Amino acid sequence: MTPDAGHEARYRAIAADLAAKIRSGHYAPGEALPPQRELSTAYGVTLMTLRQALRELSDERLIVQQPGKGTFVAPPHLAYQLDSLRSLVDDLRKQGHDVRTSVAGRAMRRAPARIAAELRLRPGDTALRLERVREFAGRPAVHQVSWVRRPVADQIRDRDFTAVSLYTALADAGVAVARASEVVRPGLLDAAAARHLDEPQGSPVLVSSRITYTLDATPVVSDHATILGSMMEIRTERAATGLSLTWGATS
Repeated sequence: MTPDAGHEARYRAIAADLAAKIRSGHYAPGEALPPQRELSTAYGVTLMTLRQALRELSDERLIVQQPGKGTFVAPPHLAYQLDSLRSLVDDLRKQGHDVRTSVAGRAMRRAPARIAAELRLRPGDTALRLERVREFAGRPAVHQVSWVRRPVADQIRDRDFTAVSLYTALADAGVAVARASEVVRPGLLDAAAARHLDEPQGSPVLVSSRITYTLDATPVVSDHATILGSMMEIRTERAATGLSLTWGATS
């Protein structure tokens, strides 16, 4: 066996062993793996060899590496690319719709009690309040208020959110999004959102409430979107293998 072949055999063996431990539940979904130096010592290899093994696992989407935080086991049945966990606007753009965003406000503010509870903040903690209006089909259609917890809020607060999505800003800041919990329900347009959407108060709307979590199950964004019911609908395709959900313009 040549030296190169021996090196490849070592890191592939390490990758196979770690993969087996992940699949057996020895390392649970979302759990951090031991530090790289600890793993390299345990396997008796250099850091370079270990990192090649971890690269194999990353390519298989069994782990996700967060700079400065560590290496985490991927939660099952979830992808970590931003094109698999998208915002409403990203969904619309992927379907070929022209969506424009304006920023109605951004500021570090004391989080209201409901937001503090959702983001697991302490009383009095501040977070970034980001308020945006989405224009769809030539008119305002979505009013969105997002609260982002610190310290990531301090890293992204000055981004140009007319051109960059919040999820992209999180990714650029090194935050790996694991999942989002979302509820969409019917409602009536309140006075605050009515001013931005140019519709009478009390008009029918869809209300989306979403909490986005990082790999270690920390809630990082609390998002509240008011969507004009006259402009949007939810379409689903149901099959034996799963459910496909898309947003679209009402006909």
